[in-house]
Amino acid sequence: MSERAAPFYCPYCGDEDLRPSEQGHGAWECAACNRAFQLKFLGLLAQGVHRAPQKGDVRPDEGGGDEI
Repeated sequence: MSERAAPFYCPYCGDEDLRPSEQGHGAWECAACNRAFQLKFLGLLAQGVHRAPQKGDVRPDEGGGDEI
C-alpha cells in the first residue's frame, strides 16, 4: 500500500483535476470548483462491513441450499 493514496475525483463536483494541497497530509485541491478538502483514514472496523442478505444467499447455520 502506498503512503499517499490519491482520490480519483472531487467529492463536491466530481471533476478529476485534483492536486495535493500544501495544507498537509491528505489535503487536496480541486481546480474545477476551487475547493479544498482533506481525506483521513480512521481505521478498520472491528466487526467488518455488514450487508443486508440478498436473495439467493445461503444461511451459514442451515448448511443446505435454502435461500433467504
